[in-house]
Amino acid sequence: MVLIAAQAMTPNALADHFDISRQATSKHIRILNECGLLEREKTGREIHYQLKLDKMREVDLWLEQFRKLWETRYQQLDALLANLNKGK
Repeated sequence: MVLIAAQAMTPNALADHFDISRQATSKHIRILNECGLLEREKTGREIHYQLKLDKMREVDLWLEQFRKLWETRYQQLDALLANLNKGK
């Protein structure tokens, strides 16, 4: 996502950065596009994709509520593990 946040890229250009098939890269692009996270621009025969930063902010805000929950649960787990280690 960092790659297409900085600049618009074609699926082939994106695939060059990963150790997966071009088909797999296209599948990921399709899913991100269906979720409304990518902006698609056709220039001649090529299609360039770029990340919609405003949509990513929405996702980040949504995830924030879960981050707080996960942090609390991890802290509780750390305390439990510390108590179990004291008992040994």
